[in-house]
Amino acid sequence: IENYIAIKWSKKDVELAEKFFATHNAGFTAFQFPKDLFLKFIEENNGYFPVKIESLPEGTSCYVHTPVFQITAEKEYSLLVTYLETIITMVWYPTTVGTLSRRARDRIEKAYQETVDDEGFWTLENQLHDFGFRGCTSIEQSIIGAAAHLLNFSGTDTMNAAYYVQFLLNNGKPVATSIPATEHSVMTAHKTERDAILREISNYGTGKFACVMDSYDYSNALDKVLPSIAKQKLEKGGFMVLRPDSGDPIEVVLMALKSADKVFGSDVNKKGYKVIRGASVIQSDAVTIESLEAILKTVKEAGFSAQNVTFGMGGGLLQKLNRDTMSFATKLSHITYADGTRRDIMKTPKTDSGKISLPGEFGVKKNKQGIPIVHPKENCLENDPDNLLKVVYDHGKVCEWEDFETIRNRVAKEWPSLPLSYDNISPELKIKIEKIIQEIKTTQS
Repeated sequence: IENYIAIKWSKKDVELAEKFFATHNAGFTAFQFPKDLFLKFIEENNGYFPVKIESLPEGTSCYVHTPVFQITAEKEYSLLVTYLETIITMVWYPTTVGTLSRRARDRIEKAYQETVDDEGFWTLENQLHDFGFRGCTSIEQSIIGAAAHLLNFSGTDTMNAAYYVQFLLNNGKPVATSIPATEHSVMTAHKTERDAILREISNYGTGKFACVMDSYDYSNALDKVLPSIAKQKLEKGGFMVLRPDSGDPIEVVLMALKSADKVFGSDVNKKGYKVIRGASVIQSDAVTIESLEAILKTVKEAGFSAQNVTFGMGGGLLQKLNRDTMSFATKLSHITYADGTRRDIMKTPKTDSGKISLPGEFGVKKNKQGIPIVHPKENCLENDPDNLLKVVYDHGKVCEWEDFETIRNRVAKEWPSLPLSYDNISPELKIKIEKIIQEIKTTQS
């Protein structure tokens, strides 16, 4: 909203738009551009879009079919809603990334509850690391997606997002962390892998550092190279993270855990699982929710604590998803005609019931269990404090702003309290839906 909607239009902007649409046509069919309407709001509303946008508070946990935003405009300005619909619908991207990241956290947190002592839970915040920057289509996309991931975890190598969130969204307070780590170019640039690791230990060995282990022969790196640098690593006293980057994800993680256990030793925690001394593994190749679960299950069965394994996701976190992943769509739901007649509208395609939309203007209120339920707006009081749909933009004014820490805390509080699935449509709205469906059957037959 701040970057693309709450922007002041000028007459020059309208002239350029007119020139563009005059040539943006096929088959010599004029492409409509309501020039007079744009000039009208430049004159009447100082160049700002004369619409109102309501939204759920950022970070709200809710179910499919919950309106996360609602756009309204009056009289001839209602035509402008369509111009903004596409931009606002792009909220699907950070919402989907954030949900994927949170689903991963659920799995990791479950494994922690089963195999990690209370004093080890602080490591949970970094157990899914964002490696997705290079897999994105643009810098802007990487910032938006990686910021959504940071609602759930602190670990990221998408530095531009961490910088943006810290200084533009969180009043300068840090929100993310990372560690020094080698990549294949570093390992292969040295004459031997041992030389590369020893140099890393020399520079960063007193802290936490990661080393990729499969540039040539993963088994050899674990069986021969790792023992050969153990003395220097132990003298520095730091924490070494071993990173496989090829092979079967389950097998390579277990190989690294067993090798690290053999070289550095381990302690058995109160829950009966091994915690390797001063070392762990990060698996970031081909990580999905399914492979993550399988790895955690196998690690537990092998007798190791989940805190020994960190995960990284790249394209799978920020790129391998789309608008259909969570069925995001924006639809017309209510119209007032020129004669004052009001009509609630819904889409009910016979060939796909999954694309049915909701009718009317909406309110979203929590029930006694704290679950957001969708209501007809007429069931909400005027300026109802319980209605979660708050005005965030009103004819040029950005009305709501919260820092990132507040949003992150909201996610942490709300998400765990919601059941996996729930019927979030109120009885009153269900009655309205059924009534309109019957009307459609009558009028469209």
